[in-house]
Formats: sequence, structure tokens, C-alpha cells
Amino acid sequence: MNTESEEMLQPTLDSVHRRIRGFLEERIKTDVAVDKDLFASGLVNSMFAMELVVYLEQAYGIAIVGEDLKLDNFRTVEQMTSLVLRLLDTPVADRG
Repeated sequence: MNTESEEMLQPTLDSVHRRIRGFLEERIKTDVAVDKDLFASGLVNSMFAMELVVYLEQAYGIAIVGEDLKLDNFRTVEQMTSLVLRLLDTPVADRG
């Protein structure tokens, strides 16, 4: 089993950080610290937040709905990682 397959089965804090940072750095063409506020720094805007939602849902097979859609969950790589790991640990039916 390759590393990417292992990460999909059992994502870790580090693997989710790396994957989200890779997506962001590819899209915004700059290095992103895990604790940098992406919106306050002007690196991304609210329209890009929707791209982040779609990316995270597709990359991790999660549904981001309801209260989880608040902007604060997408401000930093750390916050997005926490959201992903929390949602992966919660059955979809319980997130309705």
C-alpha cells in the first residue's frame, strides 16, 4: 500500500496539514504556515472559501454542512485540519 492510500485510510494531523497546504500553495502560489490567517492576510477571500469546502469534501469524503460551514473553520490550515479530523470521526448521519 502506498503512502497516499494509507493516509486516506487513516489520515493523521501531519498528513492532513501537508495535503491542505499543498492544495493552497498550488492555488495561491505562496508558502502557507499552518497557523496563518488566510483571510486576514488577504491570501484568500470568501469566494475561495467555497473552493476550500469543495476540496475538503472531495479529498476526504466528508460533508461540511450547517454550523461547520462558518468561516472560522477555514481561516488557517490548523483549523481546517481540525475540522477534517473531527468530521472523519463522526458518522455522516450524525452531522445532518
